[in-house]
Amino acid sequence: MIRNSRRIKVNIGWNRASWQGWFSRVLPALLVVPGVGLHAESSAAVVFTQSAPAVAAYDFVEVTAKVAAPTVKNPFTDASISGDFEPAGSTEEVAVEGFCDSADGSVYRIRFMPSKSGSYTYHVIYKDGAVTQTYSGAFTALDQHLRGPIRDDPAYPWHFIWEGTGEHYFFNGTTAYWLAGWRNDDVIQYSIDRLHRLKVNRMRVTIAGREEWSFLGEPVMNTNYWTANTAAWLAQNADDPLHPGFDYTRFNLPYWQKFERMLKYARDRDIIVSLVLDMNDSKVHPAAGSEDEHRFIRYAIDRLGAFSNITWDLGDDLDFYRDEKWTHETGMLIQQLDPYKHLETSHPAASNAHQDRASSWFGFTSYQDWSRNQHVLMLESRKLQKQAGRIIPQTNEEYGYEDHNPAWAAPGSDSADVLRRTAWDIYMAGGYQTAGESARRGTNIWPDTGGGWLNGRGDDTQTMFVGYGHIVDFFTGFEWWKANPHDELVDHGNYCLAEPGKLYAVYLPHGGKVTVKLEPGTYSAELFNATSGQRFPLAEDAAGPSWISPDPPDNNGWPGQQDWALLLKKR
Repeated sequence: MIRNSRRIKVNIGWNRASWQGWFSRVLPALLVVPGVGLHAESSAAVVFTQSAPAVAAYDFVEVTAKVAAPTVKNPFTDASISGDFEPAGSTEEVAVEGFCDSADGSVYRIRFMPSKSGSYTYHVIYKDGAVTQTYSGAFTALDQHLRGPIRDDPAYPWHFIWEGTGEHYFFNGTTAYWLAGWRNDDVIQYSIDRLHRLKVNRMRVTIAGREEWSFLGEPVMNTNYWTANTAAWLAQNADDPLHPGFDYTRFNLPYWQKFERMLKYARDRDIIVSLVLDMNDSKVHPAAGSEDEHRFIRYAIDRLGAFSNITWDLGDDLDFYRDEKWTHETGMLIQQLDPYKHLETSHPAASNAHQDRASSWFGFTSYQDWSRNQHVLMLESRKLQKQAGRIIPQTNEEYGYEDHNPAWAAPGSDSADVLRRTAWDIYMAGGYQTAGESARRGTNIWPDTGGGWLNGRGDDTQTMFVGYGHIVDFFTGFEWWKANPHDELVDHGNYCLAEPGKLYAVYLPHGGKVTVKLEPGTYSAELFNATSGQRFPLAEDAAGPSWISPDPPDNNGWPGQQDWALLLKKR
């Protein structure tokens, strides 16, 4: 496909001001009918339609080009649709590429995602060999207070912010790797709704990538009901994990269309989807840096980039099948091609693997480390980021799965309670995390009510995310993005995030009392049961320079060793 092409203007003696004046007088009457736009060049061969006269900011307008009698041999390589759009009266054009959406080349689409309310004009070019067809139109973007893409917060760069609303984004993720492997949209939607209820607001989902046989010991089978043998391309035998016979020049359109429906359903629930390009397991990939690989990346950007709720992940266990040079070059390529500049990351198989920390494309870390000393690990990650001369959010996106208990880990190290405590360790170091549920209830194996990290589906036997929801409640109850790690302000190995003199959040992994060093003043105090989510406001204020908390009510209806949090806010 031809990228970054400039629009072709029809020379009929009008300048930009003439066109804009005509738009302002005539267009409102035309746009009351959905699908009506302005033909820059009339042609019986290609008919252009517009999806709607108005959309919310951070939704998208779609222009469809229907080709009456396609003649191209391969519509994915021999024809293209591109364009640009801009606010009315502005010269700040956003160049966008479209995509083929029919196996015979009869349908092409291009999407424009406005970031602000107001009037917009756009221009589209369809190219088929020596034939060029152009089209122009306009639409209105409405301010409906939608959340846009997540960005690194320029004021507090360890953290994320929603573009559009300015709200801070508390990153609480899970892996739902082959969510798009479900044949039935109802199962996909059920899984998203369940995770949404559990306060999960991010899912890692792969576009390509296939599981060979083992599923890492989980009770899972591929059938027509669900499969991990994703087929982003046309295949001779898609069910063969190692030899699918992909035609890397042609895309499997029903799969991509289902993927889009999943993204839209998640977007309507403010769930960010990390689009993982590929994975290492089956070793079935386009060649590194090849035109086949770049075509795949371009198609993913052109087709999915107008969804506001995505980030890019270059690949799972990336260091197993790609090197540092490839990672940097591919990250820069996506940054160049994505018109909306969604955040990007990479996911190596170990925290000490290369992270392209200093590069402009790299939006946040996304490694995996399975240790149970995550607090120290995340503090060290922040130090490494500072040394790179560039502050971005730090996340560990793979450190355990509920009741998965791999052979290399200690027994019980992946229990719901252990992982919940591990998540507290990460957040109290100023980092973020993605955890997952096991698939031990089975997929295509009785009782077939689970799926966990493999496909996003679960049932009530999985309890980990209930505890994670309490973490979300605690942190979103104060301006967590303003607090930094200050463990030196507390004793007995407890953890502290603080905006000294204003706010102190303390985590007590083993309960008991804690001594907190405070700036002068009085502070309201509240105990928070990290196991149950119950709050206990304290009757007496805290005051510095050194304050000792009361014992949590461990023996007052809360048996066993409880972990607690403490929140102090200056009066």
